[in-house]
Amino acid sequence: MVGPVKDDICYATQNRQDAVKSILQLCDFLIVIGSKNSSNSRRLKELALKNDVESVLIDDKSDLDLELLATKEMIGITAGASAPEILFDEVLNFLLTHGATESKSNHVQIVENISFSLPKELKEL
Repeated sequence: MVGPVKDDICYATQNRQDAVKSILQLCDFLIVIGSKNSSNSRRLKELALKNDVESVLIDDKSDLDLELLATKEMIGITAGASAPEILFDEVLNFLLTHGATESKSNHVQIVENISFSLPKELKEL
């Protein structure tokens, strides 16, 4: 299987991949929240594995293995582009109520200043 050409990746996907790259140096485990059939979510997991960081792709907090997580020192959390933000919040809160001792917010945000023109047909309306 061949991944998409970089120019073919949407902005949200590229931004998430860039953010994950920046936190991988800090963690020994990455939780990716997203659907197993989401190409974006699978790529985030693969990116972690490619950088020697163990990773798991979960649908929601019920997929977490507390015994496995207890063996990790620094856990990163990210979500695929289509994952609802509430799932991220639920996973974070679950970790905090099940033994995580600290929460550091390291939001990496890339400003998107790309604008697209309306198609000619719509401009004429």
